[in-house]
Amino acid sequence: MSVDVILPCLNEEAALPWVLERMPDGYHPIVVDNASTDRTAEIAHALGADVVSEPRRGFGAACHAGLLAARADLVCFMDADASLDPRRLPAVTSPVAEGKADLVLGARRPVASGAWPWHARLGNVVLARRLRRRTGADLHDLGPMRAARRVALLELGLTDRRFGYPLEMVLRAAATGWRIAEVEVDYLPRAGRSKVTGTVRGTMRAISDMRRVMAEHSPARGSGGTGGPRPPGPSRDSSPPE
Repeated sequence: MSVDVILPCLNEEAALPWVLERMPDGYHPIVVDNASTDRTAEIAHALGADVVSEPRRGFGAACHAGLLAARADLVCFMDADASLDPRRLPAVTSPVAEGKADLVLGARRPVASGAWPWHARLGNVVLARRLRRRTGADLHDLGPMRAARRVALLELGLTDRRFGYPLEMVLRAAATGWRIAEVEVDYLPRAGRSKVTGTVRGTMRAISDMRRVMAEHSPARGSGGTGGPRPPGPSRDSSPPE
């Protein structure tokens, strides 16, 4: 089985070697350089990753550029800051590969002090509670490590290009009838300072984006679906138009 792993990156030269060297066999890294000012792209090339340039700043912009560049049937997303161990990717992809789930999120479990700042964890608890009510899925974390089928993800028509991208993915998937599951993954102290959870300001910016996405996909507005329940099946060897 071949899996493409999308790694959105903004100045991750310190973390990339650790991340890429731990990539499991059969998991192909796609590093999306989101206008880095360090040696992120150079290091990724040297370590054998495909490198995609996305000059438009935004977490969602980087994730979606990687999704468009991917070619494997199964794709994963994960942060490239060494807070997540790529060796857990098979556990996240297995339920999708085996047909037991359509979207799997890695629920973070901190394994060291300081891995998950209090302000970020509190915001995540509130968001997860709202997601459980909205989607009916038993979610406890909007996990940054996740897996799904590539063509099915493209068919969701995700439009957010900021921090709301992972939330929009879950909302649209749920509205389309996908089976959504969680798998626990270790959460480690990241290399360097986070652009989001490392500061209260960054966390609040992410929460603002997610509130906007929640409002845009409110059931009262009829948003969030793509034409009624249609769980994804295995994709054909075709690439949707970009």
